[in-house]
Amino acid sequence: MTSDILPDLKARLALAEKIALEAGATALDYFNRRNTLIIETKNDPQDFVSIADRNVEKLIRDRVDSAYQDDAFLGEEYGLQEGSSGFTWVVDPIDGTSPFVNGIPSWCVSIAVLYNNEPVIGVIAAPCQNEIYVSARGLGATLNGEPLKVDASKTIQNGVTGISANTHVTPQFVAGIIENLLGCGGTFYRNGSGALMLAYVAAGRLVGFYEGYMHAWDCMAGFCLVKEAGGYYHPFPVDGSNLTKGNQVFAAAPGAIDDLKKIANL
Repeated sequence: MTSDILPDLKARLALAEKIALEAGATALDYFNRRNTLIIETKNDPQDFVSIADRNVEKLIRDRVDSAYQDDAFLGEEYGLQEGSSGFTWVVDPIDGTSPFVNGIPSWCVSIAVLYNNEPVIGVIAAPCQNEIYVSARGLGATLNGEPLKVDASKTIQNGVTGISANTHVTPQFVAGIIENLLGCGGTFYRNGSGALMLAYVAAGRLVGFYEGYMHAWDCMAGFCLVKEAGGYYHPFPVDGSNLTKGNQVFAAAPGAIDDLKKIANL
């Protein structure tokens, strides 16, 4: 299915980019005065949330609802709002809340739009770096307006692989992935934001990314970016109730796909 079958794709893309910039500026303001925020934990002591996450998501929801009332919306903080248009916005208002609350600038705003369970728009704003990654199906991917293309010459041996972890998978599982990667001559990087590391794959900064368990709001925007930049992402089920459940996430440049699949036992 090509982008011309979706006549509102470019309009939604423009809105997603505009919202991401506004949400990023709002989140950055909170980041710069984070010592005034009340920080709560959710599932474990490393799973943070604050009024910043909630208010940024509310801002994004309000902007989308004003323009596309029939679109569905899934956000990390307030869950799923059903729609009837076939489009679903999938949003993480601040991906990398742990870095955010600890004063580390590796966090981002992640906005995706799905159509028929496929990510057709992916926008990631990284305000601390003054970067915005933008993509849409059939329209390519850009970073601050410059085209992105993965480097087919990069492999796990001459590139860097992003690895992430959380309490949904065991320490032994994560250690096994890292051991396999190092054993194949690779090296790894982790910055606390899976969405941002997926954007780095699209930008050619990382040759690939793997996490044993992520939610759709963490990865859908990154998937669109990677695909439009010429990379690969492993299927992630989002049909029906799967949309709100987690799964493993894997994305890579062409030269790293086979090795990283072996490392992750895919």
